Amino acid sequence: MNRKTTGIWAAAALSLMLAACGSSAATTDTAASAEKTEAASAAEETKQAAEKTEGNTAVKTVTPGSLIMCTNAEFPPYEFHNGNEIVGIDVEICNAIAEKLGLKLEIEDIAFDAIIPEIVSGKADLGAAGMTVTEDRKQNVDFSDSYAHATQVIIIREDSDIAGPDDLKGKLVGVQQGTTGDLYVSADLGDDAVERYSKGMEAVQALTQSKVDAVIIDGETAKQYVKEVPGLRILDESYTDEEYAVAVQKGNTQLLDAINTAIGELKKDGTFDKIVEKYIKAE
Repeated sequence: MNRKTTGIWAAAALSLMLAACGSSAATTDTAASAEKTEAASAAEETKQAAEKTEGNTAVKTVTPGSLIMCTNAEFPPYEFHNGNEIVGIDVEICNAIAEKLGLKLEIEDIAFDAIIPEIVSGKADLGAAGMTVTEDRKQNVDFSDSYAHATQVIIIREDSDIAGPDDLKGKLVGVQQGTTGDLYVSADLGDDAVERYSKGMEAVQALTQSKVDAVIIDGETAKQYVKEVPGLRILDESYTDEEYAVAVQKGNTQLLDAINTAIGELKKDGTFDKIVEKYIKAE
């Protein structure tokens, strides 16, 4: 092989080597570009997911990630103890609201008349305890859209001669302290006509012992008590009609709007009716 031929083969080999290197570099560049695109896409998905989560939880709550509910678990079927668990209509509704807001529900069981002060002081996000919307309460807290229509009824002993609200004059009426039953009877009959108890069942027990002449309390709760305690009955004529709603700190419109939206969705998709039917059977 002469020197000229050797030079030609060397040039050809060099060209092949350069081509191979070029191909390898191009492949590397393409792979790097693909990896970069995938990383950017993943980052964008993560960002969108974070924004979605942030959008669900972008409400002012006492503890980030949680929705603290104050209640008084002595008010079946709205809230009551089932073993070590607090259950009921209000509990399930608030849990469903919390889920829609991307939050975890936490429950504080306190005295009924301590619920609004707890909200006002910023220790709880909301109050739900079969709470009636009244003008006095609206001075201290804001209320959501109503989620239940209720009545205050009169429980009496089976042998009582009380036939209606007008017959309560001159009688001693048992109520749960701080409830609308307490407020209405006090306004209508005066404080001297009212005997206050921390729990509704305590008022009912006082009625069976003839310590009071009647008890005024929510209609559905009254049904539960009369079912459990013999010798009592509920008058056909109710004492008053009212609406129940969720209470939040005054001025927290962001949370209030979110709760109202959730309540509307729960009513629309049938969740609300299912919760109520679980605890209140059609008669």
